[in-house]
Amino acid sequence: MISLMAAALALLSASGQVEFTGVGDKTVIEVTPERTTGLDKIYVVYDTQGVGMTFTSSSDERPTWTCFDSQTWVDPDTLTTIWNGNTSTLTQVVPNKGYKIEVGTESPFYCWVVNYADFPLELNDMSINNEAPCSLLTFNVDGHGDAIPYCTINGIPQVLDREIELSYNTLEWNDSIWIETPVVESFAALDQGIEITPPLCNTQFKLSGDCFLEFWDIEKETIIYEYYKTQAVGCGTTAVLIDHHGEEEKLEEGLSAGSAPVHIVFTGYPTDAVVYRKWEFATDSEFQDVVLQFNQDDVDYTFDDAGTYYVRYMVANFDGSCEAYGNVYTITVSESQLGVGPKGELPNVFSPGSTEGVNDIWRVSYKSLVEFHCWIFNRWGNLVYEFTDPDGGWDGTYHGKLVDTGVYYYVVTALGSDGVKYKKRGDITILRYKKGAAGTSDGGGGGTEY
Repeated sequence: MISLMAAALALLSASGQVEFTGVGDKTVIEVTPERTTGLDKIYVVYDTQGVGMTFTSSSDERPTWTCFDSQTWVDPDTLTTIWNGNTSTLTQVVPNKGYKIEVGTESPFYCWVVNYADFPLELNDMSINNEAPCSLLTFNVDGHGDAIPYCTINGIPQVLDREIELSYNTLEWNDSIWIETPVVESFAALDQGIEITPPLCNTQFKLSGDCFLEFWDIEKETIIYEYYKTQAVGCGTTAVLIDHHGEEEKLEEGLSAGSAPVHIVFTGYPTDAVVYRKWEFATDSEFQDVVLQFNQDDVDYTFDDAGTYYVRYMVANFDGSCEAYGNVYTITVSESQLGVGPKGELPNVFSPGSTEGVNDIWRVSYKSLVEFHCWIFNRWGNLVYEFTDPDGGWDGTYHGKLVDTGVYYYVVTALGSDGVKYKKRGDITILRYKKGAAGTSDGGGGGTEY
C-alpha cells in the first residue's frame, strides 16, 4: 500500500526541503514510490493553478531545476525560479511533470507533481457483462477514473494507484462449512477495466473511490449495484473413514489405503447457485470409467472389493453452464490375506493371563476379509470358543475361566474382498497362566473341567 502524508510536514530529502505554496485548504499529498523508480517523492496537488514549489538548500549554492517527462527534458533556463538566501522557488508548477533539483555535488532530488484536477473521478452507473458468469465478471462503468500517469527518472511510464474499491460478499470454504465473507478489491484506475472472479453468493456491489478524495475528506464517488444473482458454483467436500471399531478419521485429498471392508461417509457442500450435484466413483483418475453415481450430497459407502477407486463430487447450476468439482479421493482396498508369510501361517502358541500382558490373546493376522468364522475345540472335540469378527480373538477362557494348559485346535473359514476363499485348521498350545489367577497356577493344572 502506498503511504500518504501531508507535504506541509517537513519533507526531508538528501538535498534539502520541499514545500508548496498557494495550495489552499487541500493539503498536498505525498506518495513514496518504489525505490526502483528513482523518484524520491510523488506529490498530488488538488489543483496546480497558482501553485508554486520551494526547495530549501542545505548550502548557500543556488539549486538547478530541470523538468522532465517520459520523452523530454526541459532546459533549466526555461523554468522561472526565484533565489532568496538558501531557498529556491518555482513560481508556477508545471503539472504532471517530473523535477530534478541539483545543488552542487550533492545527490539530486527527484520528484513528480500530479495535478489531480486533470484526472477527476466521476461515477454515474455500472452494469455487469454476463458473458462468462462462471469464471469472470466484467463491469461496464459509466463515468471517469482515468489512470494517473507518471514516469521514472529513466522515462519509463508508470501509473499511480488511485485505490478505487469494489466491495461485495462471496463464500469462502472453511474446513467443513461455507462462510459468507466480505471482499474489497482495489483498482488503480477505471480505464484499465474491472474484472473479478464471480462471487459464490447473491450480493450487492459497491464501487467507490478514490484514496485521494478520501485523504482530502471529500465524499467519495460511489455507485451501488443493488442485487446480483450469482450463477457461479463451488463445492467443498469431506470424507470420514469409519474403522472396524467405529472410530472416525477425517481423510484428506489423496491416497487412503485400507483393508476391506472400508467404510467411508462422503459429504458434499454446495454453494448457493447449485441445482445439480453428484458423487462419482471411478476406476481411473480421469473418471472415464465411472462405475457408481449418487445424485445427492451425502453418501455412506462401504468398499468390499479389492482395488483402487477414485471418488469426487461435482456440482452445476440450473442449466449446467457452470460446473465445479471437489477433491478427488483415492481409495485403495488391499488384496485379501489370512495369516502371515507365503503360507498364511496362524499363531500356534500363547499364554493367556501372562504377567507381561504380551501374547495373552490368540489373534489372527488378516487383510480385506469380508467374511470370517473361527471355531476353537479342545482335544476331545468340544467347542470352547468361536468368533466372527477377525479383529477379535480368544483370551483362553471358557465360560469366563481360564482353561487348562495343553493343546487346542482351531478351524477358520474366510472370504476375501477379492473373492479368495480361505479354510485353515491347526493347533494352539497354551503354555502357562498368570500365577494366582482364579482356578490356575503357574505351569497349568487346576483349570476348568468340561
